[in-house]
Amino acid sequence: MYLSRFLSLHALWVTVSSMMQHYPSVWGHYDVCKTQIYTEEGKVWDYMACQPEARDMIKYVKVTLDPPDITCGDPPETFCAMGNPYMCNNECDASTQELAHPPELMFDLEGRHPSTFWQSTTWKDYPKPLHVNITLSWNKTIELTDNIVITFESGRPDQMILEKSLDYGRTWQPYQYYASDCLDAFHMDPKSVRDLSQQTVLEIICTEEYSTGYMTNSKIIHFEIKDRFAFFAGPRLHNMASLYGQLDTTKKLRDFFTITDLRIRLLRPATGEIYAAEQHLARYFYAISDIRVYGRCKCNLHATGCKEENKRLLCECEHNTTGPDCGKCKKNYQGRPWSPGSYLPIPKGTANICIPSISSIGTNVCDNELLHCQNGGTCINNVRCQCPPAYTGILCEKLKCERDPGGCSQNSGQGAISHGPLLLLTALLGATGLCIC
Repeated sequence: MYLSRFLSLHALWVTVSSMMQHYPSVWGHYDVCKTQIYTEEGKVWDYMACQPEARDMIKYVKVTLDPPDITCGDPPETFCAMGNPYMCNNECDASTQELAHPPELMFDLEGRHPSTFWQSTTWKDYPKPLHVNITLSWNKTIELTDNIVITFESGRPDQMILEKSLDYGRTWQPYQYYASDCLDAFHMDPKSVRDLSQQTVLEIICTEEYSTGYMTNSKIIHFEIKDRFAFFAGPRLHNMASLYGQLDTTKKLRDFFTITDLRIRLLRPATGEIYAAEQHLARYFYAISDIRVYGRCKCNLHATGCKEENKRLLCECEHNTTGPDCGKCKKNYQGRPWSPGSYLPIPKGTANICIPSISSIGTNVCDNELLHCQNGGTCINNVRCQCPPAYTGILCEKLKCERDPGGCSQNSGQGAISHGPLLLLTALLGATGLCIC
């Protein structure tokens, strides 16, 4: 009895697993662009919305600093220890590997001892502000999927702005303000993401949560992506279908999590006090040991792959689309305007594939304007008609019984054939030298 029950459960599991290989789950992974299905007309493609998996986007980033000579070590200088701001015999020297702190150390593998980090010059020009812009560029549209995390090796800055660009750095918008005193620094009341809601999720806030001074256990700054997702998907992100539905119908929401570039504007180093101590300026500088940015290539739901080619990320487009973001139809597939895929309906979404142009039309194209499926047929993704049981043909224009030796009897109960749009299709195919066979 137990063996038979086990075998029954195993068979059920195999069936479910087989189905799951071909259809995205309600969690919205969208990891399949198309799959073959069997119909009375044979094997045909069933298209669905799809997107690449999330990954560590720092692997593909290009970093620039402004001013370009802001990194310490040229000329060499001394600075105060990280944990003890009164121990000021540490040295930064760009000409010595062990003492250098170049920008690439913000992105190297962590876990080595001692930790590696980028470091700016000290605030030796005080009271002139010590401003640094760190720009992260991907030359590709990215959709963020997890928190942005910045780990400071020195104290977290007293004032900082995280900015984003959607047009490759031509224009910038603030993502979040950070300050030890938001009202004094940015004339904003302090808030946290917990103070937001579905209705205010796009509000740009100033937070004081991440701006404490030289506390050695407080080095991390977050930009909370997942907490904002949770307003729609629930605290444990169990209802991703709800989130995807909101992203699909609210462009501003989807754009909020989309970037081409990030900019970290460091405006005032950690001082732990209102005024900097002019006799101890070697205490004040910026040092970052790690930056984490997780996301996926934006492919407009037309690709599951994203490859690096000539140091640039490119979507591996399907659905007859092309371009870095699958943002246009391929040549000869411009039979209707390009459109992004849709997450809805859950779980497969809508592919919105590009269809052949009139000049390259094939024998399997239908639409809801000129090339109607006849006799109750349904147009599937503009590439085929799904016909009622009694009909066949490109536009369901033929009775199946016509293929029988005896033909169709008057008493067969099958209705007459509608030929109007078929004549239009015949004319279109005739212009291209094709025929209906």
